[in-house]
Amino acid sequence: MEQRVVREAGAMLAQARRVVVFTGAGVSAESGVPTFRDALTGLWRSFDAQRLATPEAFRDDPALVWGWYEWRRDTVRRARPNPGHVAVAAIEARVPSGVVVTQNVDDLHERAGSVAPIHLHGSLFAPRCSACAQPAPLPDEAAEEPGDGRRLAPPRCAHCAGLVRPGVVWFGEALPSAALEAAVEAASACDLLVTVGTSGLVYPAAEIPQVAARFGATVMQVNPQETPLDAVADVNLRGPAAEVLPALVQAAWGGADPA
Repeated sequence: MEQRVVREAGAMLAQARRVVVFTGAGVSAESGVPTFRDALTGLWRSFDAQRLATPEAFRDDPALVWGWYEWRRDTVRRARPNPGHVAVAAIEARVPSGVVVTQNVDDLHERAGSVAPIHLHGSLFAPRCSACAQPAPLPDEAAEEPGDGRRLAPPRCAHCAGLVRPGVVWFGEALPSAALEAAVEAASACDLLVTVGTSGLVYPAAEIPQVAARFGATVMQVNPQETPLDAVADVNLRGPAAEVLPALVQAAWGGADPA
């Protein structure tokens, strides 16, 4: 990562007035949160993650799917925000109009200090009824999941007795309309979009940087490797988010502590 490029990118960030930070799995992977591309372990090693993350899998075997998501939520609960998450919160706080849009279903942005990030793919921390869609309380945080995972029957809804499901978007489901509309509105109105740790392959979320570009915003990409978004980005900063984003904040606002 060339320091000259970082300084120039920092100057762009410091001058921006409406910024969207758009994050993907790479940011949380740097905190140890497994991505869908990582091999599953324990009970889950014989299952395909993309097949577990479907309405059909939950209908056919609710205990298997609920147990997997409780294992995932426990994994996230044990993880800690990394300097990339902290830098995202710093950008959001310092820009007059800063918005965080994430494809991640964890709460690491919130724990790093971001205010109400837009979750395009839902959240592990917002379960709801599979029948009536009423929000449901989180299971007891005191219960730690076995390292290898377990089958676990989902709780029942207090309103209709339907099965409670994870509050995430599964394969084959539409993104939550309110979140998608808010993300598109923010991207179409921003003057700078910083895309971080996303492959640019998962649609329709991957359209968000392209919306910003179509409306004339500068698109800045932070990623260790090339992605399809290289063709859209005006600036490419190669490297992990936990290193590049703090350096970007430093270049934009001097010696201020990103925290």
